[in-house]
Amino acid sequence: MSLGTVFKFKNEGNAIDEGGFILFDDKKIIKAIKQEAFPFESKSDLSALIEAVGECPFVLLGEASHGTSEFYEVRTEISKILIQEKGFQVIGVEGDWPSCFTVNNFVKGFNPSTALDALKDFNRWPTWMWANEEVLSLIKWLKEYNQKTQNNVGFYGLDVYSLWESMEEIIRQLEKSGSGDVEKAKKALSCFEPFHRKPESYGISAAFYGEDCLDEVTELLTTLRKNHLQYENGHEESLNLKVNGLVALNAEHYYQSMVKGGPDDWNIRDHHMVSAIEEIVKYYGEGTKVIIWEHNTHIGDARATDMAKEGLVNVGQILREKYGKDQVYAVGFGTHRGTVMAANRWGEEMEVMNVPQAALGSWEDLMHAAGPNDKYILFNNENAHFFNNEIGHRAIGVVYNPEYEHLGNYVPSVMSERYDAFIFIDETKALTPIELASLLT
Repeated sequence: MSLGTVFKFKNEGNAIDEGGFILFDDKKIIKAIKQEAFPFESKSDLSALIEAVGECPFVLLGEASHGTSEFYEVRTEISKILIQEKGFQVIGVEGDWPSCFTVNNFVKGFNPSTALDALKDFNRWPTWMWANEEVLSLIKWLKEYNQKTQNNVGFYGLDVYSLWESMEEIIRQLEKSGSGDVEKAKKALSCFEPFHRKPESYGISAAFYGEDCLDEVTELLTTLRKNHLQYENGHEESLNLKVNGLVALNAEHYYQSMVKGGPDDWNIRDHHMVSAIEEIVKYYGEGTKVIIWEHNTHIGDARATDMAKEGLVNVGQILREKYGKDQVYAVGFGTHRGTVMAANRWGEEMEVMNVPQAALGSWEDLMHAAGPNDKYILFNNENAHFFNNEIGHRAIGVVYNPEYEHLGNYVPSVMSERYDAFIFIDETKALTPIELASLLT
């Protein structure tokens, strides 16, 4: 699913405004927001949310865009508290495994030596998602915390896009260990080489001409799983190899499905992210607690949105179904207005864009109408009925056009079913990217 998809509400006898949203009694919802919301002015105000998390082993922290500073900053503060007070050991993010593993090595004191060096591998578009000042601050804190406490909190990428980078990392690591399995890895990579790192070229060839590399990557992953204990020497080599192998396999499926259209590519991606989480938990051991940073469209239960009608699932839904709703705590984020870092088209230069005031009748509009201040709501059995209307909820991707956001950036959602909590920042600003060009010279 693209965040550019047009979402409209069904008209079942309800009045609909010009933006396509069902009109309901706004005043009742605004009153309920005023009644149920906690003010949020500093991290000390988060105590009710942290208490509500309880002993959930999976805490999912969303974002309404990939380019908003406050979303990163607030997730950082929540993550710090969860790590310090509730023993969380893992942060998993919507990023590539190889580049995030460089950060993981840094925060655990392996290498590289500086936080800036740790972000150099985020050199593929959209670079600003993780190579930014907000993440730089987080990873500096993580390294210092690990050193002071002798803890082992890790930072991992859960996404599926890094097919070539993951294959190259597998070969590099197997060569370093002197393993004979490196020949299988080179054979698998050679199968992909004719496509010159162009996923769409591979997808077309595999999907429509039957020229795929499935057998090669399946054989490689099977070998890596069978021999994983041979690769471990204290720097998480076995985990690194297994997840890179998983990326190669699922990326192959993903790029085939991508060119065909439909829900399969989205679903493959989100199932992969859950599989990566489970590999990390298996490596760390039973009882491991995981914080997940991803877009709202991944962490908020898809069944509470129109995504379900399109056959789409997501990380929040899959985890709830597999482990139980009481084991997963999903926190959505949103804003009324401000600025954001995004691009006009895929692959184009990033720029600071204005985020207009939220559409009339949307969730963000009602949160603002309840008071132009930052706040959060904890959804529970007692208040869920106040928030069970299907309502437009803004979602901004890495590609964004503010002028036309009313046509495709509002996802119809039942908020009390989609999330366990929602954090609203009334006015936000774009995050601050780190210019990688100067670091790579």
